[in-house]
Amino acid sequence: MRTLPAALAERFHREADQLAGVDEAVYSAAGRDVHDPVFGLGPREAKIAFFGRDPGRDEIHIGVPFIGAGGRQLRRVLYRRHYHGELVTTEQALAAGEGYFWANTVPYKPLGNKAWSMGVKRRFQPLVAEVLSHQWTGRHVITLGREAFFWFGINQPAALRQHLTHHWRQADRFETELTVDFVTPQGEPRPLTLHPLPHPSPLNATWFKHFPGLLEARLERIEGTP
Repeated sequence: MRTLPAALAERFHREADQLAGVDEAVYSAAGRDVHDPVFGLGPREAKIAFFGRDPGRDEIHIGVPFIGAGGRQLRRVLYRRHYHGELVTTEQALAAGEGYFWANTVPYKPLGNKAWSMGVKRRFQPLVAEVLSHQWTGRHVITLGREAFFWFGINQPAALRQHLTHHWRQADRFETELTVDFVTPQGEPRPLTLHPLPHPSPLNATWFKHFPGLLEARLERIEGTP
């Protein structure tokens, strides 16, 4: 599994040292340093990046994002596509995601699984943006939930934020995509195509049962049939 470059990891450590609200009990139970960010990363040239909100308990224990109940809903679809079977084990879940890139708005678990404040997201945005711009060369981002989608407007021009808001208000937002010029930490525009989906959590009663079909349709349009 790829890891962050040492200098970038150290910058995350320094920011985490000033971060209040981390679920320290979960990190302690997992034997994991609360300063260590949880990133899945993946192949630098992966066609698709999955982008979510923040890690949960299972993600801290296993050390990769999207491996809890919601993440397995996603990985189950990937496993069926690539292995033509039903996902059962954690090893299968990890294998299903090997060809993709994985990241979150804030790579630390908050207390009570509540979303991090906008202030926290703004603080970590340049670092996470650097991960996307330096560790991944693709252009298709499947965002999971509202928080992940609107992250792409943080510290960005007003016009981009307006495009995001307009798209999210559309009834077919989970079936259409939006191409934006995302400004990297170096000030350079990078074309990204965002493919928003609802959050796959079982608590998201409105969309949970529809998520597999929506994800399958997204993947078919982006990468075709495996």
